[in-house]
Amino acid sequence: MSDRETIHAGCVLIGEAGLLIRGASGSGKSTLAREVVSRAVQVGRFGRLVSDDRTRIEARHGRLVAQPVEPLDGCIEVFGLGIVRQSHEPAAVIRLVIDLCEDLPRYPDERDGHVALCGVMVPRIRMQAGAVSADIAVACLSGVCDTVVTL
Repeated sequence: MSDRETIHAGCVLIGEAGLLIRGASGSGKSTLAREVVSRAVQVGRFGRLVSDDRTRIEARHGRLVAQPVEPLDGCIEVFGLGIVRQSHEPAAVIRLVIDLCEDLPRYPDERDGHVALCGVMVPRIRMQAGAVSADIAVACLSGVCDTVVTL
């Protein structure tokens, strides 16, 4: 991957931390993004959409920065309703990547704890979509839990 790419992913900003959500089409990226923002706001944290479906990522000064892709900026898919407009932020520094997967091992492989994107290593967790996933994501971004615990 080069130092700038457009990828199939969504991004939200929680506090000052960007969360990049990747997964196959229909895997629940948009739903998880909305749930994470909602959970963050419920616990008194800033939460806002950055991008949905297509995200431009690039390395800047050793950090991974995500931005929306025009003309999708400010748009998010709501299953059953279609594309809706929502307030959004222009960019986020990615602090965590969530990869939505169908089949997960009971215990993650130690090598799954980070991923290189545009030459920048970023913490990563793999999970299935759902309310519990939103709680875990907000907790990880809040520093309440480590992203990967190995035994």
